[in-house]
Amino acid sequence: MTLPKFILGDNTEHPNAIFVIHTEFPRFIINLEDDEVEWFEDFDSEDQKELESETENAIKLATEFYDNEIAKYED
Repeated sequence: MTLPKFILGDNTEHPNAIFVIHTEFPRFIINLEDDEVEWFEDFDSEDQKELESETENAIKLATEFYDNEIAKYED
């Protein structure tokens, strides 16, 4: 199975949260309510610099994905 790069998620225990799951490296879930990120990867100190640069871009892409998905529902 081929997964999409981003998947929307919700949970009734967190009614205000909007989750975007990033399925490619580095894999993570971001809660767009508070921008909290949970990583599915283990990073060592060598990965830290790459992670910092990728984080900003990945969060931007996740937010854009969410905005595009919501715009489709509004049409």
